[in-house]
Amino acid sequence: MLAQWLSRYSEWSALFLRIAVGVIFIAHGQQKLFGGLVRFGQYLESLGVPLPNIFAIIVALVEFLGGIALLLGLFTRWAALLLAINMLVAILRVHLPHGLTGANGFEFPLALLAAVLSLALTGPQRFSIERSVLKREF
Repeated sequence: MLAQWLSRYSEWSALFLRIAVGVIFIAHGQQKLFGGLVRFGQYLESLGVPLPNIFAIIVALVEFLGGIALLLGLFTRWAALLLAINMLVAILRVHLPHGLTGANGFEFPLALLAAVLSLALTGPQRFSIERSVLKREF
């Protein structure tokens, strides 16, 4: 009975996921983009990332603009795939040595990776610019 009742609202699930994950990525991207870009570049350099200042800009833009795209439901699959790559690299290069939980662990980036992979597979669904304005079906 509960499943039958909730299934009537399944089109809302992508919206809730897009809003939450979009806001998180916007917040993290804006921190890097508008005030911490030099420090973030230095941090990437300390990790041995090649071209750290260029990748600092790329990561900040992917997080900020990708978060906006998710929030609006615009180019959702592309944004989600770029954000998934971002999270996978963050897990492998930064968080994995710290374990799953605890300080700097990979549980949060893993949850974000799962969320954006889900959005890449499902698309933005009903309540999105892609569907309402661009008339794309999913």
